[in-house]
Amino acid sequence: MNRGVEMSDIKKAVVLLSGGLDSATCLAIARHQGYECYAITFDYGQRHESELAAARRVVDALGAMELKTIHINLGDIGGSALTDRSIEVPLGPTEGIPVTYVPARNTIFLSLALGWAEVLDADAIFIGVNAVDYSGYPDCRAEFISAFEGLANLATRRGVEGRPMAIEAPLLHLSKAEIIQKGLQLGLDYGLTVSCYQADSRGRACGQCDSCRLRREGFQQAGVADPTPYR
Repeated sequence: MNRGVEMSDIKKAVVLLSGGLDSATCLAIARHQGYECYAITFDYGQRHESELAAARRVVDALGAMELKTIHINLGDIGGSALTDRSIEVPLGPTEGIPVTYVPARNTIFLSLALGWAEVLDADAIFIGVNAVDYSGYPDCRAEFISAFEGLANLATRRGVEGRPMAIEAPLLHLSKAEIIQKGLQLGLDYGLTVSCYQADSRGRACGQCDSCRLRREGFQQAGVADPTPYR
């Protein structure tokens, strides 16, 4: 840091980092925009635990001030194929809100990220939600992000003091191919990431779930090789 730069001039951001393609791109974008980044990931009882190792790989490659892992068992709530192993992950396209939707997940994750952002006096929270390829998830829409930003600035010290915190969703209106192209421009190695809903312990993808399909089609449409290891 330059001696002439005051601490108050440093922009801080908390970045939600699952270890997947979208969230890794978000971290790359936040860093490119000049934020001092603090990554937060969640061990929430998901069946694809290998994404936690992927989050660490992404942070090691891109850099962040810290990677915080929060442990919360959303399996206690249930209702999702990602946290309840008695519910099968669909192996093809689905209609409506799919069984891989985890009830209230982004609301819970953003709330916990908001708490850390308050402690850090962060200016923004970055989340990699995407409304174009959002797979029917209600908490990946622009309306949700806008509503949560309003809530955040009603419920925090910064908001009360007139220093609002932004909820940044830079991928919201991008296609998967555009997201991939953006990440590649910023030097992101997508081979470090895990997107599959049922990746094995080595991070190898099933190649059949909705997340795998969207990821594979994104690389095809971007015209670049897919680095995903499939089992």
